[in-house]
Amino acid sequence: MAINDVTKDVQHRMHGALEALQREFKTLRTGRANAAMLDSIVVDYYGTPTPLAQAASIKVPEPALLVVEPWDKSMVNPIEKAIRTSDLGFNPASDGKVIRVPIPVLTEERRKDLVKKAHGMAEEARTAIRQVRRDGNEKLKKMLKGHEISEDEEKRALDEIQKMTDKHIDEVAAVLKHKEQDIMAV
Repeated sequence: MAINDVTKDVQHRMHGALEALQREFKTLRTGRANAAMLDSIVVDYYGTPTPLAQAASIKVPEPALLVVEPWDKSMVNPIEKAIRTSDLGFNPASDGKVIRVPIPVLTEERRKDLVKKAHGMAEEARTAIRQVRRDGNEKLKKMLKGHEISEDEEKRALDEIQKMTDKHIDEVAAVLKHKEQDIMAV
């Protein structure tokens, strides 16, 4: 394995941790409706646990409303029940064809809880990035021990990995700051 392969792998895995954080942030409620809010909901689709997005279309017609339209009309009640029993705090209403999910206005206390949750998610991402750095550094040390690379090459690669780590941790902080502003915006 070459130094280039190690640094590319580290770069790819750190970027993956950042993308995972951004996907997780989409599931956090802000004051606006977002179809990704329902990503965690699984509905019993003819005996098979199925993600809601695979059993219905989810639309956002206005900032405080989600409309869920099941592809199979017999699934309206099970989908409505799944949304209601989820821990998201939504109270869906059905007309027999579509399910309307009003997004309640967040209280100040709830917003602060969501910010704490976002900070926890960001810390997990930072930990994942540091873990990737450690894995990369260990690979380089093994390569040095196996006489595949020189000490100078190892030092340059370690410095490069540290720069990548710093860059990705700064990006996590920027994404967190943006999400915090979204949550706290009235």
